[in-house]
Amino acid sequence: MNTLSSEERNALKDSVSKLMSDASTEAEVRRVMETAQGFDSDLWRALSEMGVIGLITDEKFGGSGVGPMELEAVMEETGAALLCSPLLASGVIAAELLQALGDETLNADLMPRVATGETIASAVITGDKGCWTESGVDISATAFEGGWQLEGRGNYVLHAQNADVLIVIANTESGLAAYTVDPSDDAVQIEALPTLDRTLRIASVRFSGAGAKQINATRPVWEAVSQALNLALVALAGEQAGGAKKVLDFTVEYAKTRIQFGRQIGSFQAIKHMAADLLVETESAISAARHAASSLADPSSHTHEAISLAAFACADAFVRTAADGVQMHGGIAFTWEHPAHLYLKRARANAQLFGSSDFHRENYLKALGG
Repeated sequence: MNTLSSEERNALKDSVSKLMSDASTEAEVRRVMETAQGFDSDLWRALSEMGVIGLITDEKFGGSGVGPMELEAVMEETGAALLCSPLLASGVIAAELLQALGDETLNADLMPRVATGETIASAVITGDKGCWTESGVDISATAFEGGWQLEGRGNYVLHAQNADVLIVIANTESGLAAYTVDPSDDAVQIEALPTLDRTLRIASVRFSGAGAKQINATRPVWEAVSQALNLALVALAGEQAGGAKKVLDFTVEYAKTRIQFGRQIGSFQAIKHMAADLLVETESAISAARHAASSLADPSSHTHEAISLAAFACADAFVRTAADGVQMHGGIAFTWEHPAHLYLKRARANAQLFGSSDFHRENYLKALGG
């Protein structure tokens, strides 16, 4: 794993920020979120050329081979811009899961295409319970004429509608196993799920005897899944922290310019107190996300603790900042034309994406030994 210097990391962050300001404007987000695929192909290609899609992919597979700290920094910028893309699904979860499973033959063939964005991969991990634990896997695999068939349903699958390949975790007689599945198989049914956040693409995937190729995992499968989910939580925490900071910034700017009763509303004590509280929330979220990334980059006995803390702290901070930001704007933030509601919807959706805040608080207490 390559670790960039703080100067190089900041330069990467600035480059992504500039790309977002040019290509992921509010107008573009509104346009793209109404399209069928839910992301812009030109922006996806630009992210590829910048090396963002293959950021955490090993260099031997055509990626940049950097780590969680660089990923978190990039996700702060994509979160601030409400980026609509399969980056989290393909470039983070699926890419890390494939690498963690360790099938060198498969990875040599598939990972270079995932790293460039030519192939979009999505991981089918949890079932209808959405608990993101080993017991939540609802798909079963059965050996059949030299191959495998899958039965059951996976749920809450990011960008399954756009996937060129599915990485599926399934139960077998000898324990969990991982498989690749072609989503165009007639025995695979992908159903888009309605979402509060229209920038998010999520689906359920039903397998009815779908053909599958087993991945030759070099370690226990759930260990690999846990590694991928830990990285996903760090990436999501960065996105949430970036989104919270963006909301605070444009809310404070509004409070400086909105005149009511002959005064800037930012001069009112109630608004000052709310802004001060949100500043603490936002800065704490940024610190938690960056600490979790640093802990994952250099694992220790406190790594799970740091990741769980960031998972609930950043989720809660984004939700509170977005909700209070709407209140501080007044009636205008409730209109379709204002961006505040877009951030609130993203915040609430993200807060449930890989488990609720209560779920991560419980994991945090377990990590503390409580």
